[in-house]
Amino acid sequence: MATFKPSAPPPGAARSGALFMLVDSVAWALAIFVALILRFDFDFGRINPQWTALVIGAAVLLQLGLGWLFWLYRRRYAVSSFDEVRALVLCTTAVMVPTWVLAYAVGYGHGIPRSTVIIAAPVACSIMGFVRYLTRINHENRLKPGAEAERTLVYGAGYAGSITARRLLTDQVAAYLPVGFLDDSDTQKNVEVRGVRVLGKLEDVAEVANKYRASKLIVCIGDADAAMLRRVSNYCDAAGVDVMVMPPVDQILNGTKAFEDVRALSIEDLIGRHPVRLETSSIAHYLQGKRVLVTGAGGSIGSELCRQLTQFAPSELIMLDRDESALQTTQISIRGNGLLDTKEVVLNDIRDAEALEQIFLERRPEVVFHAAALKHLPMLEQYPEEAWKTNIQGTLNVLRAARAAGVKTFVNISTDKAANPTSVLGHSKRVAEKLTAWMAGETGERYLSVRFGNVIGSRGSMLPTFEKLIASGGPITVTHPEVTRFFMTIPEACQLVIQAGGIGRPAEVLILDMGEPVKILDVAKRMIAQSGKDIEIVFTGLREGEKLHEELVGRGEGDERPFHPKISHAKVKSITPEVLDHDGWFERLQKA
Repeated sequence: MATFKPSAPPPGAARSGALFMLVDSVAWALAIFVALILRFDFDFGRINPQWTALVIGAAVLLQLGLGWLFWLYRRRYAVSSFDEVRALVLCTTAVMVPTWVLAYAVGYGHGIPRSTVIIAAPVACSIMGFVRYLTRINHENRLKPGAEAERTLVYGAGYAGSITARRLLTDQVAAYLPVGFLDDSDTQKNVEVRGVRVLGKLEDVAEVANKYRASKLIVCIGDADAAMLRRVSNYCDAAGVDVMVMPPVDQILNGTKAFEDVRALSIEDLIGRHPVRLETSSIAHYLQGKRVLVTGAGGSIGSELCRQLTQFAPSELIMLDRDESALQTTQISIRGNGLLDTKEVVLNDIRDAEALEQIFLERRPEVVFHAAALKHLPMLEQYPEEAWKTNIQGTLNVLRAARAAGVKTFVNISTDKAANPTSVLGHSKRVAEKLTAWMAGETGERYLSVRFGNVIGSRGSMLPTFEKLIASGGPITVTHPEVTRFFMTIPEACQLVIQAGGIGRPAEVLILDMGEPVKILDVAKRMIAQSGKDIEIVFTGLREGEKLHEELVGRGEGDERPFHPKISHAKVKSITPEVLDHDGWFERLQKA
């Protein structure tokens, strides 16, 4: 077994401790001498050297001894931090009391007034604190980023902005040097952090950047959504200032990122950044220590679900997919290897009802996330039979297997296309929602569906497609100049899916808040501008079954949000397998 030695003290730690011992000794001697001068109205002749030396010696010895006990000389506290100041005040008080008793017992009547030590204590504490403050300022100035660091503005002077500025100002190798804050709140207009103060509002960015020679702006607002970032981007683009963003708050809280780990603003930030605050207690309740199975675990949503589910300590995570290569990729992202030789990866097609039920009965999952589906609208318009086999019959197979295994919580991943459906994809997923609601009634357990719009970065989605078209020289194809879509990043969508599993009730459809719809043409133009290329945009017209504007909530479903501000609850009518009519379903599609 490896053994670890305690980390060595920072360079100069011993020297700093000795320095402060000397400083504190001098501080008490000087403070007592000053107190005597003040008490004797600057009549030096009245000071008794012998008894004064005795009191000073006692104060110094007590300061050194108690200071050691209070860790003032052993580098427990950051220099001039609140913790050290508190310890310094407590130590000074502890020194003052016995020194005053000594001065009163042996010094009174020998030229040592009773108030001498009481006057000297705050003076000594002030001197000790002031020297530490100068030491800290000197240390921080030496840590300040060099001339090569880019002069940067910080948008947001609150907690996140202040922390980011402090971190950057004390990092010699930092790439950014904060020169000022921008903040739209009047309550922050007087804020100053280490000499960096609020210089104006966001609308003043051009003037401030020009005056202070700033070329970057870091957005340090934890709840900054896509709409806010688009506003920031518009102002900064006009001012010729590059925009940077801090990591999501959840990554900072779990320690994977720090406040100062900023990155360039991406197109994903501008169309899909939806800060999520999870109710971890409700999530842990139904996941911790449970056997959890994910269908479609090799897909974009399924793989991210698996990665996030591991954070909630399930007793077993079962990843099921028909694509062995996709399963390997998911396993690598979670375990650091793709050996595919463990029971956590299961190769199975949800169309195979018999094999699927056998797996469920053997593994006995308690929670199921059903993410396996065919999702590309134009493909399913051409091949509706495949939508029937996977999205409808496959979902029914999973539901029946879950019932046979006694699954307690079943979360069906749906889509906004299921709200007032006009496409094969939408109709098939709508039926899947109804089947899930039916099974909730059959089992009495929490079988529910979660509906959301487009996810950024999934295979075959808009952004990767646009990137490839731009890289190849274009043109970019857009169906219609006015078409809009809802967007959310894959991690954000999966966070809310997991949350929905904790708060959803049987037979409900939970609808994730996707923010404001985004105009596809604006996304294409922004991506072209970022590329610096001259790319043509070609309009191809809406495809069969495609809507100009997507909907998340169907007619009459309502928008009740009893548990989480970003999750709506709606009821959907159930449908029994007995009334599922393969031929009739296709006939209804033709009439739709």
